[in-house]
Amino acid sequence: MKPAELFDLSGKVAIITGGANGIGKGCSKMLAAFGASVVVADLKLEAAEATAEEIRKEGGKALALACNVTKDEELVALVDKTLAEYGQINILVNNVGGGGAGRESPATLTVEQFARTFELNVFSNWRLAQLCAPHMENAGYGSIINMSSMSSINKSPAISAYASSKAAINHMTANLAFDYGPAGIRVNAVGPGAVRTDALASVLTPEIEASMLAHTPLKRLGEAEDIAGAVLYFAAPISRWVSGQTLFVNGGGVQTLD
Repeated sequence: MKPAELFDLSGKVAIITGGANGIGKGCSKMLAAFGASVVVADLKLEAAEATAEEIRKEGGKALALACNVTKDEELVALVDKTLAEYGQINILVNNVGGGGAGRESPATLTVEQFARTFELNVFSNWRLAQLCAPHMENAGYGSIINMSSMSSINKSPAISAYASSKAAINHMTANLAFDYGPAGIRVNAVGPGAVRTDALASVLTPEIEASMLAHTPLKRLGEAEDIAGAVLYFAAPISRWVSGQTLFVNGGGVQTLD
């Protein structure tokens, strides 16, 4: 394989959930920059369209679609609309997720909130992989990238629902690699450390940042592009014999809120 082909996504179609902002936006723009036709799926259509327009202005191909990943009919519609527009699916980035990191005290967290975190972070990923896999097999190229987190291996207070859901992502990824491998589909996960996003900004203080960096060999917090680079690696042909792995992207260290 020629060097220029190792990261070439020309002719490939990628779905990125939660693709309008933060890490998702970074992934959408990164994959488009390397030639993929990108479907920016997001709960907020206006935000998705803004990101898609940025990509188109930069010479890329992008389609914005509204999608609530906790509603099965919208996941089915996302796949159907992608196929109607582009005719195939090759890459799925299950980026969407959420939880009350640092705010999940078992004294106040309800069973419904705990279940909702798994519905958003785990169940939607599994279902969308199930929906996309047959089309990846038909296309002869498939890469599923799930978004994990350093919280999946860290231990901290008030984060039991989110952290356990991300730990489930790691193990689910490793097992789905066996299920989909015979079809030529690779399944991997990326586990970000602390990344400068709007979500982190809501809790970040100079004191918290200093504490995080004290245990981070590369003395800065992550940027969305840092995570998108790992997603690109898993999406591209260069990782064609890599599956079932979780790659932690964390500046070499640990960043927690406590």
